[in-house]
Formats: sequence, structure tokens, C-alpha cells
Amino acid sequence: MGRINFSCLFPASWHFSLSSHLPSRLLTPSVRQLFVVAFVLGIVGLIYLFVSGKVQSTWIRQDGYFHRHLARVTDVDATDTSNPNMNYGLVVDCGSSGSRIFVYCWPRHNGNPHQLLDIRQMRDQHRKSVVMKIKPGISEFARTPEKASDYIYPLLSFAAQHVPKHKHQETPLYILCTAGMRILPESQQEALLEDLRTDIPVNFNFLFSDSHVEVISGKQEGVYAWIGINFVLGRFDHEQSDGEPVVDVHVPGGDQQEVRVRKRTAGVLDMGGVSTQIAYEVPKTEEVAKNLLAEFNLGCDAHRTEHVYRVYVSTFLGFGGNAARQRYEKSLIANTTTRNKLLGQHLGESAQTPVLDPCLPTDLLEQIGPSSQKIHLRGTGDFDKCRQVLQPLLDRSNMSQTSLSGIYQPPINYTNSQFYGFSEFYYCTEDVLRMGGDYNATKYSQAAKSYCATQWVTLIQRFDSGLYASHADLHRLRYQCFKSAWMYEVLHSGFSFPTDYPNLKTALLVYDKEVQWTLGAILYRTRFLPLRDIQQESLKGAHSHWRHSFSFVNNHYLFLACFFIVFLSIMLYVLRLRRIHRRAAQRSSPSSVPWLEHGLGSQTLPIDL
Repeated sequence: MGRINFSCLFPASWHFSLSSHLPSRLLTPSVRQLFVVAFVLGIVGLIYLFVSGKVQSTWIRQDGYFHRHLARVTDVDATDTSNPNMNYGLVVDCGSSGSRIFVYCWPRHNGNPHQLLDIRQMRDQHRKSVVMKIKPGISEFARTPEKASDYIYPLLSFAAQHVPKHKHQETPLYILCTAGMRILPESQQEALLEDLRTDIPVNFNFLFSDSHVEVISGKQEGVYAWIGINFVLGRFDHEQSDGEPVVDVHVPGGDQQEVRVRKRTAGVLDMGGVSTQIAYEVPKTEEVAKNLLAEFNLGCDAHRTEHVYRVYVSTFLGFGGNAARQRYEKSLIANTTTRNKLLGQHLGESAQTPVLDPCLPTDLLEQIGPSSQKIHLRGTGDFDKCRQVLQPLLDRSNMSQTSLSGIYQPPINYTNSQFYGFSEFYYCTEDVLRMGGDYNATKYSQAAKSYCATQWVTLIQRFDSGLYASHADLHRLRYQCFKSAWMYEVLHSGFSFPTDYPNLKTALLVYDKEVQWTLGAILYRTRFLPLRDIQQESLKGAHSHWRHSFSFVNNHYLFLACFFIVFLSIMLYVLRLRRIHRRAAQRSSPSSVPWLEHGLGSQTLPIDL
């Protein structure tokens, strides 16, 4: 067979020839060649499918992350009351000093039983939270229970104006009473609640039943607070993102061997004026503390265990910042009076012979006790000594795994946990010391020591110069030293947190929102509402399922199928060309193309470029 020479007018090394076999070989590939090409293309297609699947999975995770953070931004927008798919719920917090009503809203559930309702606080046209407070507390009407419904009427009227009227009948109303009502005798509690149960349905058309009004325990309140904070933090969304901490959880109520890996929830520390509370999830079964644990299912399906949680909650009355100071002063008066009687002294009876108090700023003078037992104090500002004198007030026992008042506390995994400190935990670190946020025990104790040791006159000058938080007052300055030491002791000696614990954040807001326990209450009490939307989704039948499946195939397998169809068409076309070429070769005369028979011995056809 002849060869075709290509020559140029350029250097000789550029001259080359092309065998005449090559075009025929390209048009007549062997079966082995076809198989190799198909195999290579198949591998390329599989690699594409794998890579595109990973990319899309990454996009989905990033998209979910984006939408969760976008929700935090849009959460401050005015609620669209014209949206027919918007639902509403009301919670009245009847506290000791007053009552507040919170109006919540949420869009229609997406039908996914793995997800919770997206409940948010309703916002008016000015983007302000729809909430109203009245005083005094409902417990003030203990002797006139017939006035309870009149007392709460303004709150419900306020809510009725903001919730669209056609939605009233399907808007649940919960009236939950806390500390102020707990101290009343049960007969007085029931009289107040009965008046509400009787009169509210007469005046309002909300979804309201006898079980929607009750006095909740401190344990329930703590659980609701824990639910609300973790919901805002997104810890109940079990779609794991890269780098997010997870924990192994032994699911309560399920198989003993059932272990779930899910997002790590946050514990809650809350110190008010009267009490201190701690709440955190216990991942593993604790037989000793079963009566101290709250086990509940936040999901809409009682048979699913992905939203089952086991939370330890304990409330310590008398361990709040103000109550602790009162107990401290009471013990100080008793000790000073006893000492004066035994030694015949007159310590503290006048400003000239004051009792030295290490828990007050240096040279601050103060009087405590009733008029018959007035004791004069002078601060020495000794933070370390103040911590020592406060330790007996913790009422710790010698038993292991106990906290304040000797109450059992389940173990905390300090290497894989996170806590948020609210109320006094935040005020102590931020109002004066200006170090709220990530808590560092060493830096905190140093700052507290410096504050305590500062002269009271100097602190007043700094206060007048506006160096402290805008809501800090003279009461805060006066008792900052005491409360700093008390918070430190409760955290590290009472709850046994190590001083190098890195995952405590003190906060007033979560994502710029004040999280109330009422959010957790409505999340828990409306947990079965998604069942209605899930049933409606299932009625769409197989057609919607087919469309969803086709959409998935269209993204991946449809492309791959089209790819192989095109490849098969090309192969069939090549085979057809091969057959045509063979027929042409058979029909051609030997004399017409003699160089086909002689092969390499044929003449060379010069072609000049």
C-alpha cells in the first residue's frame, strides 16, 4: 500500500508521510478497540456521577446552612399576616411580678416528619416583637379569684388585634403560671385557674381548653428554657454540617443498644435574683438520677426517636444573687451579735467600729439588718477571702457527684460540651467588668480582684464618667464584688466546672434575640401539629413522588443515559462506515487500484504544501 508524503518549504525535519492504512483503520476499528473506548468512557461517566453527587451534596449542606442563617436575618422582618399558610400561637407567662403575652407564628409545615415547626416571635409592621406586659402578678388576686379573667383580658385583647380574625379559632392559647402562683395554697391556685377556664372562652374564640391553663413546676420551666435556647441555636436540626460538634446519645425509651450520633446540644446556666438553675442533656442512661431527668419527644411521631431527649434540670431556691446576699448578711449579723455577747465587744454598732466585709469594694460603708440589730460594715475588697467566706453557703456535701445543697448531678463531659450562662452570669461578667461572651476563669478572677480592691470613691468617679454599661446602676457597683465571687463559687465549687473549661459563653441574647422559656413551651405543646400537614402531603399520592424522583434522575442518571445513547449512536455509525468500506473494497477492480495489492511497494504520491 502506498504512502502519502507531506512536504513544506520549511526545514527538512518538517517533512513527514502518512500511511494510507490509517484512514481505513480509523473507519474500521476492531471489536477490542471498541470495547476499550467504551470502557474508558464508562469510567469517565462514573467519575462524573460520583463527583457531581458530592458537589451537589456539598451544595445542599451549604444551602441549608445559608437558609438557616438567612432565617435569622429575616426573623426581624414584619410578619406577613396576609399569608394564608401562616399559623399563630399565644403563650401567657404569669410571673410573680407581672404577666406577659407572647405572640408566635410559623409557616405551614413542609411535611417532613424529621423536622420541627419553624416557630418565631411575631413582629408588627414596625418590626417590633408582639409582646405586652401588665402588673402586678396574678397571684395578687388570690383573695379575689373572680377578677382573674378581668385582669388578663387586656393581654388577650392585645393579641386578638394582631392575629388575623379568621385565624383565631385555630390559634392555640396557653396560660402558664410560674413562681408567684407556686407559693399559693392549692385551693387558691385552683380558684384562679377555674375563673380563667370559665370566662376566657366566652370572650375570645382562641383554641383554648382546660388543659391549656396550669401552674408549671420549676423543672418544666427549666426544660422549656433549654428547648427554646437550643431551638434558636439550631441544635435540633440533625442535618450535620462539616466541623459541627456531635455526641453519641443512648436514646431513651428505645433499644438499649440504640446509639444515635447527632448535634451536640447546649447546656443552660441561669442565675436570677432568687434562684439558680442548671439544665443540660444527659447522653447516657443514668439510673441514679432518673427522678431528676426529664425525658421527652419533640417530634410529631411518638414512634420516632430522633427527637427524644433526656435532660437534667435542677432549680436551687435561695441561690440567686440577691437571695445569696441576704443569706450572707443574715449570717453576718448572727455571727457578729454572738461574738459581741461572748467577748463583750461592740463591733459593728457604730460607724467608728465597723465589721470588715471582704465582699464589698474597698472603703464602702454600709448598714445592714433591722433597726433593732443595725450592723455597720466597711468593705475591704478581698476577692479571694470573699470566696472563702461564701463557700459554706453552697451547702455542699462530701459525697461525690453532688452539687448545691448536696443534690446529685449527672457527670458532664467537659471535653465535649457547651454551656450558655444567662442573667447574673452575664451581668457579672459584662455590666462592670466588660468581658461578657467567652468565659475565661483566670481573666475573670483577675478582673474581679482588681474591681474589689479599687477604692469606692474611684468606682463612683468611673461610674459618673460612663465607663460601665448603660444599664449598670449604683446597686450593681455596690454588690458587684459579692456577686462576682458568688458566681465564681457557684460555677466552680457548686457545679464543679474546671477553671480551664473553654466552652462557656455568658450572654443576654442569642442571635440578637432574647430567648424566653415561652418559646420552648409552645414548641413542646404544638409538637403534634405537623401531623396535619404530613397527612395532607401524603394525599398528593404517587404522582408527586414520581415527579420528585424524576427530578432526581434528571439531575444525575438522565444525563448519564443520554451520554451512553449518544456514544452508542456514534459506534453504530462507525460500524456502518466500516461495512460500507468493505463493500467498496470488494467491488473495486485490481487494476484500478494496484497499489492496494502491492502494499508498501507501491509508488509514492508526492503532495507539496
